[in-house]
Amino acid sequence: MPKRLQRDRAMHMSSRPRLRTQTLIIGGGLSGLSLAAELTRQGHDFVLVEARDRLGGRILTWHIGDAGYDLGPAWFWPGQPRIADLIGQLGLSWFDQHYAGELTYKDEHGSVSRGLGFSSMRGSLRLDGGFGALIDTLAASVHPDRIQLSMPIQQIARGEDGVIVTAADGRTVHADRVVLALPPRVAAQLSFVPALPDKALSSMLAIPTWMAGQAKAVAIYASPFWRNAGLSGDAMSRRGPMVEIHDASPAQDGPYALFGFVGLPPQSRKDQMRLRQLVLDQLVRLFGPEAAQPLDLIVKDWADDPFTATLEDQQPLFSHPTYGLPSPLMDLWDQALIFAGTEVAPQFGGYVEGALEAAEQAARLIIYQKVELS
Repeated sequence: MPKRLQRDRAMHMSSRPRLRTQTLIIGGGLSGLSLAAELTRQGHDFVLVEARDRLGGRILTWHIGDAGYDLGPAWFWPGQPRIADLIGQLGLSWFDQHYAGELTYKDEHGSVSRGLGFSSMRGSLRLDGGFGALIDTLAASVHPDRIQLSMPIQQIARGEDGVIVTAADGRTVHADRVVLALPPRVAAQLSFVPALPDKALSSMLAIPTWMAGQAKAVAIYASPFWRNAGLSGDAMSRRGPMVEIHDASPAQDGPYALFGFVGLPPQSRKDQMRLRQLVLDQLVRLFGPEAAQPLDLIVKDWADDPFTATLEDQQPLFSHPTYGLPSPLMDLWDQALIFAGTEVAPQFGGYVEGALEAAEQAARLIIYQKVELS
């Protein structure tokens, strides 16, 4: 690089304002955003930074008109009090997952049968407008000056008077404490000065990121032809890219939708055009020829998202891990480094409810200097 350009770049970097705050939240998913909303209510000084150009993290909703289709988490369940309370506080509404009709099953030989059972997701609850409505409404409660988007963090350094955080573009934030509201494996990719203890780093890498190796396909239609045929939209399949399919339609009216979890490993999903055709072919075999012409077909591969998945996350999870905050991650840097993603929630880890639980845990630690781990 020419010396003049080096000098100009150095002057530009040094002229950037340095942010100073009590609490820096890294991650603008549901955990980080709900923590920001609580700190706002408490009158606590904070800044939230997010690497993406949007808020929500693993919550991502595709919109057609007023209808929302979740490409990340889509359900919550009775017995999860925080999400139910938050939806009520924000003036949003939920509805029951559609379950009327027969389940469709395809065996490993490609034989399709019906009438073997009813909806496998009966009792699940969904949010009107998708979970993106929750993110948008929650974000509206936080002053926009408190949020910095498109600011991926590279280094977190402990100084004499707090923590200095440096972004990829050279911007810095000085804070009393840092909250890592992101998957521990993603946090482990950051540079820590001084380096974290080996046991802490090993614990971070050992915590599977929920949903990180997963891909989800959503096919949107003008009419619910499967319902008209007496089918619930639920399907289990042992042949084809999708292993599990459900009705993803809005509570009222359309457009209507089917979504499926893609069971192929990430390395077999690289050819998106081929994958999309395989998805449509499978939907036709399961639900009939009307499935061949969707209004839209969206495929979101979370394994390709560097702010969600790491190399350790490249295989989908087929069972729910045991989550919670391991002891090596407690009291790091004299509580100047706090974990708050859903994976560290003690009871509902991995779920949307767990994101709120982890944020609640972090808020108690910040405001009251105590935390209950069980």
